[in-house]
Amino acid sequence: MKQVAVILSGSGVFDGAELHEAVLTLLAIELEGATYQCFAPDVEQLHVVNHLTGDVAEDESRNVLVESARIARGDIKPVSECDVNAFDTLILPGGFGAAKNLCTFAVDGDACTFNEDVLEVCRAFASAKKPAAYACIAPALAAKVYGNNVKLTIGNDEATASGLNALGATHVNCNVDEVVIDNEAKLVTTPAYMLAQSITEAHNSISKMVKTVLSMK
Repeated sequence: MKQVAVILSGSGVFDGAELHEAVLTLLAIELEGATYQCFAPDVEQLHVVNHLTGDVAEDESRNVLVESARIARGDIKPVSECDVNAFDTLILPGGFGAAKNLCTFAVDGDACTFNEDVLEVCRAFASAKKPAAYACIAPALAAKVYGNNVKLTIGNDEATASGLNALGATHVNCNVDEVVIDNEAKLVTTPAYMLAQSITEAHNSISKMVKTVLSMK
């Protein structure tokens, strides 16, 4: 039975992990006969967004690990405790939190900074040649981790793709229900809600990504 490390970035599409993508990822892992452990960085969010109005709540602050625990039903650990030797595969769902809390790509583009603990774990999986999958905007981290013109996708947004290319990747346009595979890097990426217009489309995207990455050896 394969063991999967899942890195979350908060709770809520505009300032954390995309909830549908996160839950669909966990469900897909189980349906493929694997198990998972969730992780998140123990840091403050970049900001808090009122998801009803879309406004930034200037007087609020939230912790990424604490918010991610909502998705994991409390079964979550700081990402600094993620031991690559204990897992076969790494998966990162998307949501703006991946590009705000795990790195700052959402605000700084290719000049972004990265959470060092998250970067260390992602690089450990890459160095160990263990398969990894990144959904939605999370491939911004993969571009930094793998470099070397690694093939990946966020869908077909030209501006975002240009930013990923500047970080060292080679972006490949992709439909919502497809994945891009870099066999040498053992990396799988999919657009998910970068293109999905419904939870069904997001499901098709995420489930194919999970099935593909778990089939890698």
